[in-house]
Amino acid sequence: MKITTLALALSAFALPVLAANPEVGGAPMFEDKNIVENAVNSKDHTTLVAAVQAAGLVDALMGAGPFTVFAPVNDAFAALPAGTVDTLLMPENKAMLTKVLTAHVVAGDFKIADLRAMVGSDGYANLQTLSGDALSVKFSGNMMRIYSESRNIGNITIADVDQSNGVIHVIDTVMVPK
Repeated sequence: MKITTLALALSAFALPVLAANPEVGGAPMFEDKNIVENAVNSKDHTTLVAAVQAAGLVDALMGAGPFTVFAPVNDAFAALPAGTVDTLLMPENKAMLTKVLTAHVVAGDFKIADLRAMVGSDGYANLQTLSGDALSVKFSGNMMRIYSESRNIGNITIADVDQSNGVIHVIDTVMVPK
């Protein structure tokens, strides 16, 4: 009887259990690792990682940030017109590749709750990317969509993947800048 009473008393002081970061690409994502350290472990982001390396953006995305990255999966890159990824990865196209990649990165740490709070009367949260291009996020119930200036529309498939230097939202479309 005394052990039960003690257990009940101690349970009142229990700390809340924090939700774990979602897995991405079959790999755990660790809040104490940066965007690049986590991305390299996702089997769904090998094309993105190769592109970040080819563009010379590894050090930038390992920096303090904070950054919000809308991270396209491999299938999103594969859906681009044939030869696009190979062309972008050519050394002579580094500037174009950098623009495409930085069109997926926003300065700041914007979780889905933050983006919902930013939604204006037109129903969109408008964001300026590091490339200078605009992205818009729209919510419809539990569906979260992202729009580029070039009229690409993608879905946020995994949200709020916390990183030591920001947050990643996994998307199913490459946001092609203007």
